[in-house]
Amino acid sequence: MQSLLIHNAECIATFDHAEPARGRELRNASLFVRGHTIEWIGPADQLPPALRDEAHETIDARGHLVVPGLVNTHHHMVQSLTRAIPGVQDAELFGWLRGLYPIWAGLTPEMVRVSTQVAMAELLLSGCTTSSDHLYIYPNGVRLEDSIEGAQAIGMRFVATRGSMSVGASAGGLPPDSVVEKEDAILKDSQRLIETWHDARHGAMLQVALAPCSPFSVSPALMKDSAALARSFTGRGVRLHTHLAENDHDIAYSREKFGRTPAQYAQDLGWLGDDVWHAHCVKLDDEGVSLFAASRTGVAHCPCSNMRLASGIAPVRRMLDAGVPVGLGVDGSASNDGAHMVNEARQALLLARVGRALQPPETRNGKTFFGCDLGPAEMTARDALHIATRGGATVLGRPDIGHLAPGMCADLALFDLRTLRFAGGAVHDPVASLLLCASPMAAHTVVNGRVVVRDGQLTTVELGPLVERHNRLAMQLARAARSA
Repeated sequence: MQSLLIHNAECIATFDHAEPARGRELRNASLFVRGHTIEWIGPADQLPPALRDEAHETIDARGHLVVPGLVNTHHHMVQSLTRAIPGVQDAELFGWLRGLYPIWAGLTPEMVRVSTQVAMAELLLSGCTTSSDHLYIYPNGVRLEDSIEGAQAIGMRFVATRGSMSVGASAGGLPPDSVVEKEDAILKDSQRLIETWHDARHGAMLQVALAPCSPFSVSPALMKDSAALARSFTGRGVRLHTHLAENDHDIAYSREKFGRTPAQYAQDLGWLGDDVWHAHCVKLDDEGVSLFAASRTGVAHCPCSNMRLASGIAPVRRMLDAGVPVGLGVDGSASNDGAHMVNEARQALLLARVGRALQPPETRNGKTFFGCDLGPAEMTARDALHIATRGGATVLGRPDIGHLAPGMCADLALFDLRTLRFAGGAVHDPVASLLLCASPMAAHTVVNGRVVVRDGQLTTVELGPLVERHNRLAMQLARAARSA
């Protein structure tokens, strides 16, 4: 069994407590991995000599910050093929989707495999070790296996969601009829994928979730049937995922079609519970927050996408204070144009603070407080990192990842504090500087005990040819849409 020693780190931020401020931060520390699992963590001068001597590989972590591998709870990896594409750069959600659906209709299995690896390469290089992906469009023979194979080759821990769209424009939905599927075929394929690929064991590298796309692209029947199917695999931890309450148009659609708020609609369908997580929830009202908190329903917070599409500012602090599990998501590359998880956590930090400043005045004990008076403590750097690690693990139902402790999966990221980005910051607070001092790339990323990024370079795929191939496919996809 292979072993790995992370030795003499400047700081190891464990996030080994449910409250961000109380997780241990160990200075001049080491961490020992046996196989796929953390076996020992503590001060470097207390490392048992036997562990030091038997390590098959030692990473000299002097001058480095070590954090749990970041966890991405929402993505559409195929969208990396349509980043910054003209025509939708300044559109809101519904217009953005209508502009892109005809392009995505040209996706091929090769495009899915390559775009998945490009998206995962960007995530891994930013210190992300686990990602979900919401693939909801299956034209031209595309299967979920195309993204699964890409993940297995690059070495990322993966939650592959079988997305779906079944209500086209002719039936009052948003997507064109050409990209929707029959509901019986969706459910049959969903069952096949769970039975074939879903791994419920501790340390699983691959899990499958069911993810009807959104209330405006699937029927209530498919939502209910998907939930029933997932829950029929008792004890297997098959989760449910969709988009909810993303912007004002989303709210208006739900009220007009169903006579309910999105949260009420989710409750009606059985889509609340600790086996469910919803993306965005920008417009979740107080009742919705209460429903989510009571049921332990998770939220994937996607700050960059929410800003890019002008959807709004999600009430993250209210969710956290109420007890809603919140993780972080980079969302689709075409609504973010990046997949840098440290940057996403930084944006979560900054957006929460400016969101507080925009709140109307509050009266407390006869005194009026303006939003800015309540302070930047609306979201601290450690709060944001907690959401990006342990919070995401909770949202994905993974108690074996998200913090560093003996028995946990060996997923971690190292950042070199001696580089320009950290100058004058890490010497004061190495943990907060990871977010406050812009957005560094990881020096090393370890997934399941395997070093997949070493010295800032991927070890599992050759990045140059991958990017070149991806760019050719991106142009091919765009040209096909223009000539259609």
